[in-house]
Amino acid sequence: MQKTTEGLVLRATKTGEADQILSILTPEGIVSAAAKGSLRLKNKLFSACGLFCYSEFTLFEGKTMYSVDEASVKNVFFGLHQDITAMALAMYCSEIASTLAPADEEAAAQLRLLLNTFFVLSQQNKPPRLVKAAYELRTLSQVGFMPDLVACTDCARYDGTPFCFDVEGARLFCAECAAKRGLAVNLSPAALAAMRHIVYSDDKKIFAFTLGEEALAQLSLAAGQYTAVCLDKPMKTLSFLETILT
Repeated sequence: MQKTTEGLVLRATKTGEADQILSILTPEGIVSAAAKGSLRLKNKLFSACGLFCYSEFTLFEGKTMYSVDEASVKNVFFGLHQDITAMALAMYCSEIASTLAPADEEAAAQLRLLLNTFFVLSQQNKPPRLVKAAYELRTLSQVGFMPDLVACTDCARYDGTPFCFDVEGARLFCAECAAKRGLAVNLSPAALAAMRHIVYSDDKKIFAFTLGEEALAQLSLAAGQYTAVCLDKPMKTLSFLETILT
């Protein structure tokens, strides 16, 4: 059976002299596909089957995986390959997407988010920690881990105070209620506003915000801790990313 679909190459594993096994995120889900000869410069698949390429694929279904018959590139995100931090962050985002293994509507939403994230990374005009935090919080929200950031869980206070984001319970407590529970505040008003923007804004506006250094550090820490709790497994790409992330 043959099908044509758009997809983003999340992982490309060399097999043999010039062949690859691709992990492709499509609007329906993640598929594995063999791309024979795709590492040869003159091969018709070469330009469209590289890591992080967004391409249109014609796939044939085999017994264990698909095979790529044709592929035409739509975007290769050149900026990702020109900066080690952007590349490492793209690998981390791809690992999260592979771990979540979204299907159907969630896959389509994840594909849009990754394309948006890779575009922002390739432009290199946003702090990497901001991009990382935004991707983490948004992707978790898409797959059923949306935190409750509307107001304090205990008193319904919305603003006017630092807040505690409880990563275990995915909820907020104002400074007063946090103190009663023996919890420390970890979000300034600016950091909380950024979290709410990431989780609740339209797709095209996810990265449309700026933060000062202190608030960005708070956002980054909260998003990273919440991701670790939700995924409940270490990401192999995270250790290296943290050594170079600024």
